[in-house]
Amino acid sequence: MPSRAVTRKLPLRVASHLAPGVEPLYAFLAGYMADRLGRRPEFVVADTYERCAQDIDDVCFVCSIPYLLFADAGRIDMEVVAAPCLRGERYAGQPIYFSDVIVATASRYRSLADLRGTRWAYNEPFSHSGYMTVLHHLATLGEDRSYFATMVEAGFHEEAIRMVADGRVDAAAIDSQVLDIELRDHPELAQAVRRIGSIGPSTIQPVVVSCSRLADAERDAITQALLSIADDPAARSVLDAALVERFVPMTAGSYDDIRAMFARVRSAGLLHPAWDSRWQLVANT
Repeated sequence: MPSRAVTRKLPLRVASHLAPGVEPLYAFLAGYMADRLGRRPEFVVADTYERCAQDIDDVCFVCSIPYLLFADAGRIDMEVVAAPCLRGERYAGQPIYFSDVIVATASRYRSLADLRGTRWAYNEPFSHSGYMTVLHHLATLGEDRSYFATMVEAGFHEEAIRMVADGRVDAAAIDSQVLDIELRDHPELAQAVRRIGSIGPSTIQPVVVSCSRLADAERDAITQALLSIADDPAARSVLDAALVERFVPMTAGSYDDIRAMFARVRSAGLLHPAWDSRWQLVANT
């Protein structure tokens, strides 16, 4: 590994492709990992998944679907190294999360089975928790996209929650970590929506590191920093605020459940007709 005197001049480029509500954790981790390498942190919020495949970042916090599609196409030189385990009994100390289905508090809907013909919001079409897992649930029921009267793209989980709360749509599936943080930080939303069920669990989003920009020893140092951070008292308050218990080691094979669900959705013809062309725009930019 280069000496600290040399690497202190270099940035550690860290990009987040995930929900704004957990951004403080990612920004903190950028500084934490950079410090372990003797670098200065350079943290950005990515505006396109293509950034993760352009070999301009050293570390990415990214949704599993785009990463796996890039990796399976041989278009990304990054590897999975770790993922968080969330706090709470439902997570059982494992690197998993749920898609919690919400409706307005005053809604007549009581379960997922009540939602035929409703207006559904999803965060964006490359999201597993907000989009793919819902389509997979429909596939397991032998249903198709016509189960919902409309499917509306919200842009972010946080906006989908607000669309449910103010009645613009009837329901949405929200990343359980994002939902818990949002309802904690915005009590008015906690009063305006309620959970009627959950889909999952699924393997939670990975931390991926560059194989070309970082030496083996640097990738190992980043991984060890993440795996040991739960024992650092200076990091505990930030982890707790993000509802993270610890990080555990992961590999690309840890996401075989996501691959299998996506394959079933695609083979069932449940993707929107424009999905593949939209993905090609992202993948070939």
